[in-house]
Amino acid sequence: MTIIVETVDLKPIHAQGFFIVSRNGLITQIVRFDYYDPKAYYKQLYHKPQEYEREIEKLYSNMQQALDEERVYINGERVYPKVQLVNIEHNGFEDNPYITFIINFKGKFRKGINVYENYYEDTVAEYDYEVYWVFPQRFEIVEVVSSSDYDVVDGRIVYLWSRRGDRIKGYERIVFKIK
Repeated sequence: MTIIVETVDLKPIHAQGFFIVSRNGLITQIVRFDYYDPKAYYKQLYHKPQEYEREIEKLYSNMQQALDEERVYINGERVYPKVQLVNIEHNGFEDNPYITFIINFKGKFRKGINVYENYYEDTVAEYDYEVYWVFPQRFEIVEVVSSSDYDVVDGRIVYLWSRRGDRIKGYERIVFKIK
């Protein structure tokens, strides 16, 4: 997923996503996009509160629009990811900002087999990224379908990754069992 940032000189360089799954069906997604910002556009916004707020609102709107274009299902029922928070920070250098999004969605889990599915537009990765899914104790990953490379760790953590230039098919599925 690429978030459209209207600043011409801002270049995406890396992303990480963390999906924290709760027993009650709530999934909290934390996504961080790292950028190269040669003119320190975002750093300058810290001293311009109104412009900073406008940029946050733009980022919120762009991310929500991207999420609305995806079709996310849990156990066959569509769920709707919703942006909860957007923040702009820096990695100690003016030209290296990152944007963090916190997103929530909730589905109905059941004892036994459960299925998460996401349909989105095919794309080519513009930057390296990693995604982590962390399921609670007594959950077990049964199957992962993704065009990204992945590993399953300890039966309940899924680590997916893609590198710049990788072709990403617009479908993911994680099948998990609640014991």
